[in-house]
Amino acid sequence: MRALVLGGAGFIGLHLADRLVADGHRVTIVDDFSRGRDDDRLAALRARPAVDVISADLTSAAAWTALPRDSEQIYLLAAVVGVRNVEADPARVVRVNTLTAMHLLDWVTPGQRVFFSSTSEVYAGGVDAGIVPVPTAEDVPVMVADVTSPRFAYGISKLLGEAAFVHAARAKRCAPVIGRFHNVYGPRMGTDHVIPEMVLRALRREDPFRLWGADQYRAFCYVDDAVEAVLRLMGSPGAVGEIVHIGNDSEQTNITDLAKLVLRLADTAPHLQPMAAPPGSVQRRCPDLGKLRRLTGFEPVVSLDEGVRRTFDWYRRHIQP
Repeated sequence: MRALVLGGAGFIGLHLADRLVADGHRVTIVDDFSRGRDDDRLAALRARPAVDVISADLTSAAAWTALPRDSEQIYLLAAVVGVRNVEADPARVVRVNTLTAMHLLDWVTPGQRVFFSSTSEVYAGGVDAGIVPVPTAEDVPVMVADVTSPRFAYGISKLLGEAAFVHAARAKRCAPVIGRFHNVYGPRMGTDHVIPEMVLRALRREDPFRLWGADQYRAFCYVDDAVEAVLRLMGSPGAVGEIVHIGNDSEQTNITDLAKLVLRLADTAPHLQPMAAPPGSVQRRCPDLGKLRRLTGFEPVVSLDEGVRRTFDWYRRHIQP
């Protein structure tokens, strides 16, 4: 099989490309390297005869003319992500994420299987308003609490993409699957997300150790499990045109308990200093994976303890705290 991974030098994208190559497929990775990393892991993939790497700005319609059109599967993971990036330049988030999705829909051919990566952020307003239950299923209302808030720019851009691909499926323009990722983590995900950010502060021996949103709860999903779910969905005929959660609903953890796990791995015991939660962050987040199970039989296999240990070990080796 030939696969096209858009945003393939980024966090989930490169893990996905690695897995596709390991499964024997030919992969073309496309990235503009504004966030994706041209590092040792990408270099190892680039050296494989089954891998091509293209640098391209997918917000430009002209860039799509250079991409191979013979891929049986296309994965759209290219996007501006991360709370700090979103709050710093929400206009760029909306522009990049929307243009990339729209150009793909103009470029794709009927019958091509497309994975569109969406986000649990589409539920943030509804959870805070008390109209979205946790664990959360795909059929609950989505709500934007404040369209002017920079924090919601990412979720808005992904909702637009979801709508575009759902209606493209109904018009038979392509065969898309929409996956809403819930708190995916793992090696090589940058430094702005909660787990690597905690890891680096623990390695610096921060004391007191600050905990923003210490009483909040999350259900974290290790990246290998997320990739497995994506591949199963792309192989499921029943998933075409569907919106499906990707995550881990077997372990909800309190942020304070997560910090204690990280600190234990770092062999440090600082004083814990609870801090106010970041503006716009929800109190609780956990997906209901019933639909994913029905379509694919998926079950997460990497425990939080094991996934955090793998992530901790990677950051200790590769990133200066």
